[in-house]
Amino acid sequence: MKKYVVIRLINIVLTLFVIATVTFFLMKQLPGSPFDEEKLAVLSDNQRAEFLSRYGLDKPVTTQYVLYLKNLAQGDLGTSYYFKGQSVVSILADRIGPSALIGTQAVILGLTIGIILGIVAAFRHNTFWDYSTMFVAVLGVSVPNFVFAALLQYYVGLKLGLLPVAFWESYSSSIMPSIALTLGVVATIARYTRNEMLEVLGQDYMLTAKAKGVKRIKVIYKHAIRNALIPVVTVLGPITVSLLTGSLVIENIFGVPGIGSLFVDSIKVNDYTTIMGLTLFYSAFFVLTMLVIDLLYGLIDPRIRVSGVKE
Repeated sequence: MKKYVVIRLINIVLTLFVIATVTFFLMKQLPGSPFDEEKLAVLSDNQRAEFLSRYGLDKPVTTQYVLYLKNLAQGDLGTSYYFKGQSVVSILADRIGPSALIGTQAVILGLTIGIILGIVAAFRHNTFWDYSTMFVAVLGVSVPNFVFAALLQYYVGLKLGLLPVAFWESYSSSIMPSIALTLGVVATIARYTRNEMLEVLGQDYMLTAKAKGVKRIKVIYKHAIRNALIPVVTVLGPITVSLLTGSLVIENIFGVPGIGSLFVDSIKVNDYTTIMGLTLFYSAFFVLTMLVIDLLYGLIDPRIRVSGVKE
């Protein structure tokens, strides 16, 4: 197990190095500049050179790249070009809270409802419950979350006045964004759970357990659900990352000051350092989450032993 984790961590470091390298040079190819070109035009040559030197942009691109890697190795993601005087790390620290809140709520709610609906649909196959669950799944996959968000704003926020339509004022401001993100999670988890449960219920060992007189609830919990959750855990990894790191569209619709909306704003103004920092944050969170998911397989199904994997 230890050897497996160490190898995976080394691969993660190499992956992040490649991502940092590719993203850095792609940033240099973007049109435009993070600075106001009209204001720079009125500066003298000496003033312009001093200004660019302050941000290290007067050096060759390869030199900038080496300096960036040195700072990155020390945990320094640089200083934002747009948010004057603020480091990228401090900006991320300020913005990650709202994104994590609505993402965590959406994952917990979506996972709970999705698994319950999937189990009910499997055990009530070809009944009203099964058809209703599949309708919800198709609806959740077909309807974009920003459409659902607009409906929530209109009916729940404007018509009924139950929750704030937008802006981040209190905990109540996080409820509608979380619900808007939940529909897609419910649809995906319910569909995977139902399909896997149907497959598991048809296995020989399930029929043997029933023939031995094992209680139905024990058969469901110990055999059916446990085996059916492995594919669900696999798909849950990317879903969790995308929600906990902020939804680009939903955060902008509801005015949530999270890292999703920060990413959009940074791209608009060509804030290179912030874009780089967010890209690396997303990437690191994703690869670490997938590592945790792989380790969870052994807990869900004892037959899976990552320590036995040959690298």
